[in-house]
Amino acid sequence: MTEYMFLKSFAAFTFCCLLVDAKGAIYFTNKNGTFPITLTSFKSHESERGTPKILSTTAKNLSRDDDAYWEERSDALLSSFLNDTYDDAEPNDGKSNQKRSINDAVSKNITLVLENLLKNYENSQLPTHGKGYPTVVQTNILIRSMGPVSELDMDYSMDCYFRQYWRDTRLSFLGPIRSLSLSIKMLERIWRPDTYFYNGKHSYVHTITVPNKLLRISQHGDILYSMRLTIKAKCPMELRNFPMDRQSCPLILGSYAYSNQQLVYQWQNSQSVNFVPGMTLSQFDLISFPYRNFTFTRREGDFSVLQVSFNLQRHTGYFLIQVYVPCILIVVLSWVSFWIHREATSDRVGLGITTVLTLSTISLDSRTDLPKVRYATALDWFLLMSFFYCIATLLEFAGVHYFTKVGSGEIVIDDSEWEDLIEEVGGDAFAARQLAVRRRSSTRSSANFNFPTTSDEQESTELPEPAIRLTMERTTQTEVRVPRWRQLLYCLAGDDQYRRQRQREAGNRGHINSVSHIDRAARVLFPASFALLNLFYWLFYVFANDTFAWSDNPISTLSH
Repeated sequence: MTEYMFLKSFAAFTFCCLLVDAKGAIYFTNKNGTFPITLTSFKSHESERGTPKILSTTAKNLSRDDDAYWEERSDALLSSFLNDTYDDAEPNDGKSNQKRSINDAVSKNITLVLENLLKNYENSQLPTHGKGYPTVVQTNILIRSMGPVSELDMDYSMDCYFRQYWRDTRLSFLGPIRSLSLSIKMLERIWRPDTYFYNGKHSYVHTITVPNKLLRISQHGDILYSMRLTIKAKCPMELRNFPMDRQSCPLILGSYAYSNQQLVYQWQNSQSVNFVPGMTLSQFDLISFPYRNFTFTRREGDFSVLQVSFNLQRHTGYFLIQVYVPCILIVVLSWVSFWIHREATSDRVGLGITTVLTLSTISLDSRTDLPKVRYATALDWFLLMSFFYCIATLLEFAGVHYFTKVGSGEIVIDDSEWEDLIEEVGGDAFAARQLAVRRRSSTRSSANFNFPTTSDEQESTELPEPAIRLTMERTTQTEVRVPRWRQLLYCLAGDDQYRRQRQREAGNRGHINSVSHIDRAARVLFPASFALLNLFYWLFYVFANDTFAWSDNPISTLSH
């Protein structure tokens, strides 16, 4: 109340107007405008002896019209006021009361500064509006984590601190405080760049427990705007060399509405893209991360754009364990049929079909995480090669069966002979079969040994033999009298006359449990050719790595 009465008296004395607002701030008004002032206290010898302090000012200071002088005088008065407040604190209050008084005074001064800054501020205009040059926004990124990188969706994710710097001279101020850290509510009242990610798919700002944003303003109007983002961006991938491939995943950002004549983006320095120490990716190695500034032309004009490319190289250890080694072992397992006797038809066919079905399962599992691209990847070529060898094993046994295994191991009986046998045994088919076996066995014995036999010996030779033994005895090796190429033509044409001829020739030979020449050749050709193809495969894909280069129009590739 005493201060208010003093101000009224002082205003009447100087013929000016002093205003006191609701917050206790004091303003001086004259013909040149309104200026904030600060009252200071003077100590006299009487005050040292316990008399009250008098708040005073001089009329000659209030009559000055120089703005610079008033700014300088305001800072001096604020400093004097803070010092006097500290000196005048009662000893019994303690240091906490002293600090509280200082903080209250600083808070009041910050409030006055902000109110004055935003008094005539227009947040819809750029800081350099009407000055003839664009506003420059400098950027840097600190990446906390990266991943996953999805081949199926062709995108990647990363968590980062995204910082932007620019200068707005309309927000410059003078005072003892060099910079102000403000609430994010202040962002709604000032201009900020409309930065967006050209290849972004789903990005968001972290809001737990509060929105993770930071705003800081310096005395010269330099603004720092930082936020924590999780960015999910497109990454166009070339998967021809998968899983020995390299990928370049870009991050492209710029202004949505302002052209490069109004707003220009720049990387802050040579260390504008950094990673948190110890950051790793589960499936890739980060080779390099070059970044650049360039201009992108749109229908609306030329726009300033920033780009950083994360060059990645894939780890192949997972695919070696899960795909390559099992496929190689399955192919080797299919070769076991070359050492199985050709009479074991079910065993060899069953082994071949099992290997083919197992490879089909592995192939389907390996394609679940890959997109349906129009070309074959390196993994697809390896699976196709494994399929080829497993199917070739089955076809090899088909050739063995056709060329060297005559019939099905049974006696060939004509229809007329079969009818005679049925009538002879009284209609019993099994007895007729046994009779045909005994007759053919006795005929073959006489043809092979060529010596007379008695009736008893003939009866003993006519005893029924096990069907399995007969089947093994009636196998033979391919004759060499007919050329191989002609045999192949007969096989492809399905010549029944040639097949019956081979069956008759087999009845006159005594080779038992002979091994096919085709099986013997396959035991060498299959492993040797598979090893040679593997050598070429790994040499081609391991050493034929892609090189990374800047694309002339990187944004156009993001639509793929």
